[in-house]
Amino acid sequence: MKIAELASRAGVAASAVRWYEHEGVLPAPGRQPNGYRLYDEVDLARLRLVVSLRRLGLAPEDAGRLARLCLERGSVDLDLAPLLAGQRKAIERQRADLDRLEGELLDLESTIAAAGRAGRVTGKDDPMPADPIRVLFVCTHNSARSQIAEALLKRYGGTDFEVFSAGTEVTRVNRFATQVIEEAGIDWSGARSKSITEFLDQKFDYVITVCDRARATCPVFPGSTNTLHWGLDDPSEVEGTDAEKLAAFRRTEADVSARLRPFIEVALRAAGRPRRPALA
Repeated sequence: MKIAELASRAGVAASAVRWYEHEGVLPAPGRQPNGYRLYDEVDLARLRLVVSLRRLGLAPEDAGRLARLCLERGSVDLDLAPLLAGQRKAIERQRADLDRLEGELLDLESTIAAAGRAGRVTGKDDPMPADPIRVLFVCTHNSARSQIAEALLKRYGGTDFEVFSAGTEVTRVNRFATQVIEEAGIDWSGARSKSITEFLDQKFDYVITVCDRARATCPVFPGSTNTLHWGLDDPSEVEGTDAEKLAAFRRTEADVSARLRPFIEVALRAAGRPRRPALA
């Protein structure tokens, strides 16, 4: 087959085939008497392997080497096994990042919808309310995620927000949650795990559940203008060394911060308050 057919069947441009050959990723092709390149099914199989490996993130030379070994030996060179394992882990991380990004997007859409409802309740022509925006974060044990969310919104929201957290079951504040909160420059030494029953007679502009169990237990909060759900992984479920557990809590802190940025923006806008500077 000619280069145009080879490229078409492999899903690449003919110029890409020429570049791979020039760089030694693909072997020099056979030639017809008139000088045109000539390819067979083996060349097509090698090119398809190279293209697939490149899409996985392998460098051209590694992709060419691995494709050659697969075709010639029917096995993978041991030197490339760690490279492939690394690529597999990278893909897993990318998938996790995409899942997390999708969750943040869904949470943002819910937040915008809730803020729109709050804005209609307040009324666009109403004067800017003097009372702070009241927010309650709810989790199962009020030991980690809700504590982190309360601490960060208190800091980033300032006097525009009045923030609390509670749990459907009372335990104690996780020491790793306290550590990551204090790493953010917030003194959290006096925090305690609180029951949701302490807040049932209070009114909140937003009640935000941060775990699925709390959402199932508390789908609607009495006296709340809006109920939101932020699906955050539970860092306290991570097993391993203290360093691994702390890393999980730091990821939770980062996830909460990512959700708080748009929440503060839309909640202030819905309440008719001036926009705040972007969070650091």
